[in-house]
Amino acid sequence: MPSYRQTISFGPPITRMVKYLVLVTSAAFLATNIPQVLFGWTFPTDWLALRPVDVAHHFFLWEPVTYLFLHASLWHVFFNMLALWMFGSDLENAWGGRRFLQYYFLTGVGAGLFAVLLQPSSRIPTVGCSGAVYGVLLAYGVLFPNRQILLMFLVPIAAKWFVIIFGVIEFYLSLAEPGSSVSHVAHLGGMLVGYLYLRGRHFPFDFQSRYQDWRRARLKKKFEVFMRRQEKKDDAGRWIN
Repeated sequence: MPSYRQTISFGPPITRMVKYLVLVTSAAFLATNIPQVLFGWTFPTDWLALRPVDVAHHFFLWEPVTYLFLHASLWHVFFNMLALWMFGSDLENAWGGRRFLQYYFLTGVGAGLFAVLLQPSSRIPTVGCSGAVYGVLLAYGVLFPNRQILLMFLVPIAAKWFVIIFGVIEFYLSLAEPGSSVSHVAHLGGMLVGYLYLRGRHFPFDFQSRYQDWRRARLKKKFEVFMRRQEKKDDAGRWIN
């Protein structure tokens, strides 16, 4: 019986890290919104949301992390979690939970810092993990370029074209709607950081592999030097000048 990977499917079985991210993000949404709905209490999210001016001028360095777990509305968190499940589970299956989680936070934090870099004096708060989700989407398109995705849940399209279409849309909207309440800059930042990660041999989380490559190159060089010296000796082991 063919698996969902050989057919067009709504989504894969949810994986461990994706499930944890969905649960924690959903819990954070409920914790920050239910008190207001039930009792009219406003949760103080100003110091958890990402405001570029806070990071650039006041060094609120936790904001590029905490903003990932805040969302503006039920539909906002629903569609982000839906996309995270649909595209993130396959990445986690391919990479493993630890590497997937590293990539998720790398693209999410990177998206926030990208927004800070381009708009360092902006006081408009940004919330949501859309930057990380766009990074996940990019990686999905790179790893599974010909996997079929149902565009608008109706039209099958290859993942690589799906990613390109959304990237072009976000680029256009970032220019056409610079003052929009949706941070298109952060979306593009997540895709850009994900692209650099994939092209850069997984920098900066591949230190161990890079260190092993450096050690192998160093040992190879020492061995070549040793062999050249051996070639200069005669049969009695004496140096030949």
